[in-house]
Amino acid sequence: MNQRMWSVRILLRYALLQLPGVAVLLLFLILVQRWVMIPSWLMWGLLGLWIAKDIVLYLFTWRSYDWDGADANHKMIGTSGIAKDRLNPSGYIIVRGELWKAEVAEGDAVIEKGEKVLVRGIQGLTLLVKAETEMNARTPLNHDRKT
Repeated sequence: MNQRMWSVRILLRYALLQLPGVAVLLLFLILVQRWVMIPSWLMWGLLGLWIAKDIVLYLFTWRSYDWDGADANHKMIGTSGIAKDRLNPSGYIIVRGELWKAEVAEGDAVIEKGEKVLVRGIQGLTLLVKAETEMNARTPLNHDRKT
């Protein structure tokens, strides 16, 4: 399991943001119990199910509570890709098998279709890229060819 997932800071943020919902449910159940005869075991069982729901949802939503590491550890920065279109200054690239909108990083030349690119930054959902320089001359890769 991911060590970051069980960080005390992330767990505390999640728990504190779930507390008002648990408190409102408990208050609602106490008020309903005053007017309708609800067995205590049912009231505590419903509260337990609510807390169990929060625990299960944590496994799926913990990343949204990791406010500190969201930008600093972005995994796309530094990855390589292939220009699907001519980037002048924007177009599309393929990174890790996915199609992404990309824009040439400020001050860089036009990137031709098929050239290798390197992700240098992110602006919203657009990747900022520059041409990946290799030891030999730039050689466009032809990925449109059917084999």
